[in-house]
Amino acid sequence: MKQTKSVKPGKQRKWRVDAPLHKRRKFMGSCLDRKLRGKYGRMTIPIRKGDTVKILRGEFKGNGGEVTKVDVGKSRVYIDGVNIKKTDGTDVARPIDPSNVMITDLTLDDKKRIELLERGMKK
Repeated sequence: MKQTKSVKPGKQRKWRVDAPLHKRRKFMGSCLDRKLRGKYGRMTIPIRKGDTVKILRGEFKGNGGEVTKVDVGKSRVYIDGVNIKKTDGTDVARPIDPSNVMITDLTLDDKKRIELLERGMKK
């Protein structure tokens, strides 16, 4: 599916909703904090399970924790310790939009991710 060249906002939103998962993965980027920005020379990077984040917007603003799940289909991330109570009393993880969080620490388990970061590093 090619990206629409239309300038109509409705068609742009429709394309984002109907985009395939490999393209939606790119929408899952979150900003890096100043320390990481200076180190890696990048403003944003796609968020992954295991990254440590801080919430910037919403009812959980100021809270932080480790990303426990990334849902690319719904474009949401789940963070350890960010829960809501259901009416029956059980805790459920609250989905957060990745644009509302800032990455404070990265997981560097993957070689490809390390290569991606090294490409932008200042020498």
